[in-house]
Amino acid sequence: MQAEPNNPQAGSLVGQRYEVEIGPVAHGGHCIARTSEGQVLFVRHALPGERVVARVTEGEEGARFLRADAVEVLEASKDRVEAPCPFAGPGRCGGCDWQHAKPGAQRRLKGEVIAEQLRHLAGLTPEEAGWDGTVMPAEGDKVPAGQVPQWRTRVQYAVDAEGHAGLRRHRSHEVERIDRCLIASEGVSELGIEKRDWTGMESVEAIAATGSQDRQVILTPRPGARLPLVELDRPVSVLRIGEKDGGVHRVHGRPFVRERADDRTYRVGNGGFWQVHPKAADTLVTAVMQGLLPRKGETALDLYCGAGLFAGALADRLGEKGAVLGIESGKRAVEDARHNLAGFSRVRIEQGKVESVLPRTGITEVDLVVLDPPRAGAGRRTVTHLASLGARRIAYVACDPAALARDLGYFREGGYRVRTLRAFDLFPMTSHVECVAILEPAGKGS
Repeated sequence: MQAEPNNPQAGSLVGQRYEVEIGPVAHGGHCIARTSEGQVLFVRHALPGERVVARVTEGEEGARFLRADAVEVLEASKDRVEAPCPFAGPGRCGGCDWQHAKPGAQRRLKGEVIAEQLRHLAGLTPEEAGWDGTVMPAEGDKVPAGQVPQWRTRVQYAVDAEGHAGLRRHRSHEVERIDRCLIASEGVSELGIEKRDWTGMESVEAIAATGSQDRQVILTPRPGARLPLVELDRPVSVLRIGEKDGGVHRVHGRPFVRERADDRTYRVGNGGFWQVHPKAADTLVTAVMQGLLPRKGETALDLYCGAGLFAGALADRLGEKGAVLGIESGKRAVEDARHNLAGFSRVRIEQGKVESVLPRTGITEVDLVVLDPPRAGAGRRTVTHLASLGARRIAYVACDPAALARDLGYFREGGYRVRTLRAFDLFPMTSHVECVAILEPAGKGS
């Protein structure tokens, strides 16, 4: 162990260096190691089985765990590669977690995290969850060694005090200046955000729609700052975040972008939620519909429905006698969903929190359910209510394996079992992964 000089905080271990053996991957983009004193280290920029020098980035004496970066690799894993991005690495851009790992190794690590969360939080083995243990890459994401997929269609750039655009460092407000983001989609990169002066701005979000040429930037000014004249390398609409109300306001151009999925066009306004990977929406719709196998005339719920992606897919397949109720909390997203699904007479979209609106609907039974909750998951209350409705199948779309596993445990308490689970690597180079679980009543035969 070696301490760096001038440690500014008494009791702080920031700057301490430990030579450690790296253990298994953990949820959150790091691996687990232990100091010689037995203290747990969450180490970024390392891989299981490696021997590294880890420098503490957060933590103090007696803390339950410390956070650290692998600043020197003494024994490298066969899965290690040189990071393709020049801005990746200890103390630098926090946007990616696994630039230093081969693509296949990244997917294996994500699979190990899913398996651990299922075991720990839901008491399920992969076999019991109907999962073969694989994490599938999205179509087109297999690229030559040394390259990375250009998949991120929405990038939130932070702006430093001198007006340079960059990305936040890991768990920090500090800005890492960049001249390009390797995982940004071509539609985002061609805007040239990094080359412009953004003095007075706190952040610049760039959006490049999938299936249309729509491009949008959303500016968040610093208090009292004036908006710059936005001249980018491609036609773009401009929105701003209001200083007083925090709302999104149109400056010029359309206040929405047009996204394309499942052979339909969806309007998404004011920077509202849409899947970030260009193949994600179609990939997830296919997985959900293959799992649910909708039948003509059935009734369905689409919870946390956003702009109506799954509600539209369900309505298409349930036919004129079928019915879909979508629930979404965001006012603008509800407006978009109603616009996007106006052609379906038996689709209704309600605004409000799922846990509040669903009980008020008076619905006592339903055939199918899709839920795509935020990262925190649906929670026991909502899951318990859903389990009481007797749906023959439920599709749970999850961007966080821990929240998914917790909710699967609640569903099991409510009499549902997991029929199948599929995992998709829709966030390459990061620790994030998307899962689709299909549930059915536990008493139903396979």
